[in-house]
Amino acid sequence: MLKSLKIENFRCFQSFELQQLGRVNLLVGTNNSGKTSILEAIQLLCSRNNLEPLAESIDRRGEYFWGDGKSGFDTRSEFDISHLFYGHQIQADSQFSITGIRENLQEICLASVVESSIDSDDKRSYKYDKRRNWDDELEGLGNLSLIFQWILSQSEEPSIRIPLSLDNGLPKNFLRHFSGASDKEASRNQFITSSSLSVERMTELFDQVVLTPEEELVYEALQTIEPNVERIASVGSKKYRNAERGGFVVRLANDHQRVPIGSMGDGIWRMLGLTLAIVNTKGGILLADEIDTGLHFSVMSNMWRLIWETAKRLDVQVFATTHNSDCWTSLAAIANSENEAEEGITIQRVERGKLASIIFNERQIVIAAERGIEVR
Repeated sequence: MLKSLKIENFRCFQSFELQQLGRVNLLVGTNNSGKTSILEAIQLLCSRNNLEPLAESIDRRGEYFWGDGKSGFDTRSEFDISHLFYGHQIQADSQFSITGIRENLQEICLASVVESSIDSDDKRSYKYDKRRNWDDELEGLGNLSLIFQWILSQSEEPSIRIPLSLDNGLPKNFLRHFSGASDKEASRNQFITSSSLSVERMTELFDQVVLTPEEELVYEALQTIEPNVERIASVGSKKYRNAERGGFVVRLANDHQRVPIGSMGDGIWRMLGLTLAIVNTKGGILLADEIDTGLHFSVMSNMWRLIWETAKRLDVQVFATTHNSDCWTSLAAIANSENEAEEGITIQRVERGKLASIIFNERQIVIAAERGIEVR
């Protein structure tokens, strides 16, 4: 588990630290304070040579490059990576780092912009798609490259160097070349956005737990919202590509009709996504943005109890964000029922311009809830 996290020059943070991290950590703070950026920093730190999560986060934010097209690329296929760096600008010596401490082990993700020309060997390595004419696109590359390196205690992972375009954009096709790495540690981590997981991803995760003990947790989670849920089944994701919710049907008690999950409201869908994510994250990290989205305050205590018990059992560390008062006070109820532990529950308040979060441990969370003290 991460004990601390330090972010330097990444997105809105020039320098920022999280300390005394527990098994469940709830990030609170005003809009635009950087809570989601912290989740993305943790995801990038843990990705280890797999840049697909980075591409997804840039895509979610709509950080495309709208230049004059002089690079020869379709600008819609270029990411504007300047927004990854503090100040939204890059030059030849721009750099950001994310450092995590696990027990006595240190791991670092370091990203640097350097002057670097593309030689003939590099060009051959990028011609991996024979259906595309790469010569024209390679001619559109500039003299800057983005280098990623992961440093794990005394060892280093091989660095990744990706050329930037003449507009200093990051061509999507090149980024995909470094996506989908086979590192098992990285694959254990799950990121749930405020709009939950995609239908395709939900189906993949469900397939992993069918006929396992974790499948029972899925039923228990859905029953906190709809007690009559007896069974759930996947009916495939391909036909639901354009749907926000789909790919699953449920059977209710005393009803022989299959009910599409999309007709049962946002709460069921959100709870399904949270449960599938955490049971597929054994030994890893669950990142949930606006964890309470779609959930009524009356079920939040059940949601936190499910997450807390599952996280302990499967050795999962949880980082979540919220703006909701009911969300953190429901977490206080869980903290109150637990003995204080080194790997327990924390609330971390993020304030723009501050160098570190304001930490509330289990005892302080309980006192704040009892006395009506605002922690957000």
